[in-house]
Amino acid sequence: MPALQFNDNEIIEIIDRVVDRTFRMDFSWDWPGGVAFYGVCEAYAATGKAEYLDRLKAWVDENMEEGLPKLSVNGVSIGHSLLTLYEVTKDERYIETAKEMAEYLTHKAVRFGDGIFQHTVNSEAYNFPEQAWVDTMFMAGYFLLRIGKLLDREDYFADGLRQYHGHENVLQDPRTNLYYHGWDNIAGNHMSGVHWARGNSWAALTMARALDIVPVDLPSFMVIEGSLRDQLSALVRLQDDSGLWHTITDDPTSPLETSGSAGIAAALLTKGRLYNKYTQKSIDGIVARIAADGTVTGVSAGTAVMKDAAGYKGVPDKRIQGWGQGLTLAFLADVLNVRKNPY
Repeated sequence: MPALQFNDNEIIEIIDRVVDRTFRMDFSWDWPGGVAFYGVCEAYAATGKAEYLDRLKAWVDENMEEGLPKLSVNGVSIGHSLLTLYEVTKDERYIETAKEMAEYLTHKAVRFGDGIFQHTVNSEAYNFPEQAWVDTMFMAGYFLLRIGKLLDREDYFADGLRQYHGHENVLQDPRTNLYYHGWDNIAGNHMSGVHWARGNSWAALTMARALDIVPVDLPSFMVIEGSLRDQLSALVRLQDDSGLWHTITDDPTSPLETSGSAGIAAALLTKGRLYNKYTQKSIDGIVARIAADGTVTGVSAGTAVMKDAAGYKGVPDKRIQGWGQGLTLAFLADVLNVRKNPY
C-alpha cells in the first residue's frame, strides 16, 4: 500500500483553525460539548499545544463552579475532557467530578436486558424506554473504560465492556456487519432499520480506542477486534469517491456527511497501511469540507432514530455542530499520529 501523503504543518494549521472555531461556539454541559472537547483533547495530545488545553480548562472550571447538572447517559461525555485534564494537571477536582459521573452510570442510569444502558438525554421531554442507541458506546461505554483503566476500578471497566458487548449484540447487523442506529427492546426491532453513518462512526471509533485499553489476553479484546474488523471491511466498500460516506452508509442517494466520515476514517487509521488508499481519500475529502474559519461543513444536525430512510435524508446539515468539530479534530489528530507510529 502506498504511504499516506500529507503535510504535517498544513494539518496542524487546519487543527488550529478548527479548535479556534470550536471555542467560539457556546456549549452547555452536554454531549455536543462533550464530543467537541474530546476532539480538542485529541488535538492537544497530537500537537502538544498547551493553549488548547488552557482554553478547555477555563471552560470546564467556569462550568464546574455551579456543580453538575442533572446527568444523563449522553451528558457524561464531558467526562472525557475531565479525564484528560486530570491526567495532565493532576488536579483532583477533575477526577472527583468524573467519578460522580461514573457512579451515576454504575448505580443510577436506567438499564434493560443484560445491563444495557437505556438511551437518555438531558431533557425530560424525551423518553426512550428500553431503547439502545449506538451513540452510547462513545458517550458512556468508552468513558467507563477510560476511567476504569485510569483508576484501576474493575467495576467501571467491566461495566464499560458490558456496554460494548451489549450494544454489539443488539445493533450489529449479522448480514452486513454494519451497525444499526437503534434497538427497541420492547418492540423487538431496530425501528428504522437504518445503518446511519454517524452511528457507525460512534461504534467504529469507540471500538478502535478500546483496543488500546483492553488487555489482549481478555476474551473481550477478541470480541471487540472481530466486530470492528468486520464492520470496517464493510464500510470501506461503501466509501464514496469523494472520500466521505453517505448519511445512510448503504444508500448512495442519501447525502454525504462529514462527522460520520471523520469518525469512520479515524478508526480506519488505527488499522495502519491496510486501509491507506481509503484513508488517503478521506484526508482529502474531509479537509475539503473545512471552511477558512475552521467550521466543519456538511455535518448533519442532532439525529434521533428516525421513522424511515426519508427522515435521515431530510436532516439539515447547514450549521456548525459540536460533534462535527470534535470528530474531525479526532481524525486530524490521528493523521498526525501516523508520523509518531509508523506502521
